[in-house]
Amino acid sequence: MAGGFGNDTPHLPTPAPIDAYGNGGFRFGGMSHRGSIICFPDGMWAWPVASVRDLNADTLAQAFARGEAIDVFLIGAGRDPAFLPPALRTMFHELSISVDVMTTGAAVRTYNVLLAENRRAGAGLIAVE
Repeated sequence: MAGGFGNDTPHLPTPAPIDAYGNGGFRFGGMSHRGSIICFPDGMWAWPVASVRDLNADTLAQAFARGEAIDVFLIGAGRDPAFLPPALRTMFHELSISVDVMTTGAAVRTYNVLLAENRRAGAGLIAVE
């Protein structure tokens, strides 16, 4: 998977469990990707987010656009726990999307469980070294 960000950029057109993370990227669907990823029931894309400081309405636009397709959105914030700014948390709340911020490792594990349960979930996963 390569490329930028958006529905028309190269992506994996189906969700896949995350097989591994670290070394600045992820392994899933028989491939590897360097950098962060954003995952939804309709696919997985490269995500231009290197740290929680990069989280804003633009970098989360794909999640907000899927308000009717997802119930839960996980944010893997890297190695350290983090907080989502109140304005962004409010945007998720207004769309009736539950949002949880946790370490990337915890988010990967939780996303894989939700995916296995066929839950309507998404995840923004910040790559860690």
